[in-house]
Amino acid sequence: SPETCPVAGRNAVLADGSEPVDQIFAKAQCVVCHTIPGIPGAAGTVGPKLVEKTNAPTRIKDPTYKGGAKTVREYITESVINPSAFVVKPFPDGVMPKIFGQKLTAGALNKIVDYLSQVEEGKEPPKI
Repeated sequence: SPETCPVAGRNAVLADGSEPVDQIFAKAQCVVCHTIPGIPGAAGTVGPKLVEKTNAPTRIKDPTYKGGAKTVREYITESVINPSAFVVKPFPDGVMPKIFGQKLTAGALNKIVDYLSQVEEGKEPPKI
């Protein structure tokens, strides 16, 4: 049960937001599945490349988009907490874990959103 499992336990936070953003991406294992420009070791291909300043505005307007985001920041937050709101083709639904709303503090999530909202295709990534 969640009460006895230390990993599923309420206090088993992957990142609390005190860490630099590259460590948050590593601790939450985003780097395993995603390519994130500017983040060392983030070269995963299981999920889409995270250039969200470029991607998010297009995805919000996609006719298959089921989420409620109106801004880039809202889209990124929603994608982390509810990854099925928009599944980027050709990636299958259900691969991205749905646990990050519980496993990241608001501070950690905010750092991820701040960073990814500045990542633009073909531009220098933000400084860590």
